Amino acid sequence: MTDGPTGSRSRRHGRAGRDLRAATLVGVGLGAVVLSSLFLLEAAFAGLVVVVMVVAVWELATALGARSIQVPVVPVVLGTVLMLVGAYLGGGSPLLVGLGLTVAAVCAWRLGDPRPGYLRDVSAGIFTSVYVPFLAGFALLMVRPDDGAWRVFALLVVVVASDTGGLFAGVLAGRHPMAPSVSPKKSWEGFGGSLLLGVGAAVLVAVFAFDAPWWTGVVLGVVGVVGATLGDLGESLIKRDLGIKDMSQLLPGHGGLMDRLDSLLPTAPLVWLVLEYVVTA
Repeated sequence: MTDGPTGSRSRRHGRAGRDLRAATLVGVGLGAVVLSSLFLLEAAFAGLVVVVMVVAVWELATALGARSIQVPVVPVVLGTVLMLVGAYLGGGSPLLVGLGLTVAAVCAWRLGDPRPGYLRDVSAGIFTSVYVPFLAGFALLMVRPDDGAWRVFALLVVVVASDTGGLFAGVLAGRHPMAPSVSPKKSWEGFGGSLLLGVGAAVLVAVFAFDAPWWTGVVLGVVGVVGATLGDLGESLIKRDLGIKDMSQLLPGHGGLMDRLDSLLPTAPLVWLVLEYVVTA
């Protein structure tokens, strides 16, 4: 029996309801761009991060705006550039100062708008500034040392391994939901797959990229997987509250940039911390 339109479409989209072929092609293309810029010209990688985070701020602000929450986009975008460029050129202090200036600018900018909802909109602007550019700034802190490309590579590998392990384990054996009211498809079995693949990848990176003891890779993997899982659940909660499936339709098969950054952003400061004080200490 040949498959009808529904059967062929279900195979192409899989259980996640997405076009897996398009998702795979887009994912491979994004990975190639990120890794080539990271290892060939770190300044290009930093520029790429700035551009991506500006787009991510726009996505999140647009999604919030659909629910009458008006993020002060201009000061947040300017603050995004300030924080990320400062982190790349000067380290942690400019990143923190940039965040403080962005918060002050958001508060001042909204004063000129006579519409009600000042506290709501300012809170959304501060949340956006912390959630997107500030957390992303830790990736640029990682790229600053001599082995910076490998540090960022460690972040990417752990998060991708966590997501991949969770996907396959969840599809094959997922029975017990972690947080059914937030993300019904995320299961404890999937979390086990994330731990298995994420920790395995982290151990390999710690041993071969940093010549560190294997146990430091275990710490890196566990922390990275927990951060990626919480980040995924956190964005799912935001989207549930907003009543949307994806932040945008910018990336075929993936949704928006924020839908790809949900695991990376909260994991970046955790991985930076472990790399700085455990793996390379």
